[in-house]
Amino acid sequence: MRTVGQVDLKRYAGQWYEVARLKNRFQRDDERAIAEYTPEGTTTIQVRNTAVGPSGKTRSIVGKAEVVPGSNGSRLRVKFSGWAALAPVSREGNYWIIALDPNYRSAMVGTPDRAYLWILARTPQLDAATLNHYLSEAKAEGFSMKDLLLDKDGGKSR
Repeated sequence: MRTVGQVDLKRYAGQWYEVARLKNRFQRDDERAIAEYTPEGTTTIQVRNTAVGPSGKTRSIVGKAEVVPGSNGSRLRVKFSGWAALAPVSREGNYWIIALDPNYRSAMVGTPDRAYLWILARTPQLDAATLNHYLSEAKAEGFSMKDLLLDKDGGKSR
């Protein structure tokens, strides 16, 4: 699976809202995530993922992301704390930046086995044209769209 050519981790840092994703075992279907990335050196980022439920209740998990050598920042190995630390992480990484807006306003992230996919934006909402572009790219990359979850209220519940 291809990734973007290069990612400036300082520009990528900050807050990202989940706009769409594939169903997965560690996020509830009715939750949406907010990710906060904080650089810790030139090749490491602290990751804080906060799940926000329909009632506004939140739960967070913290981890570290390390750049996969030779990937120019486009592939990361993310490992979380607690029970999540037991999950194995491939040498090739489990966070591949597949698409990235030149101004770092939106991104598409997935795993090479195509089991996980997230479409992220700096704001809770993403315009329909950009979202549709990412969805088309994901389908072309071999991601199944049958388990896609979209933020149906446009981020208003966050």
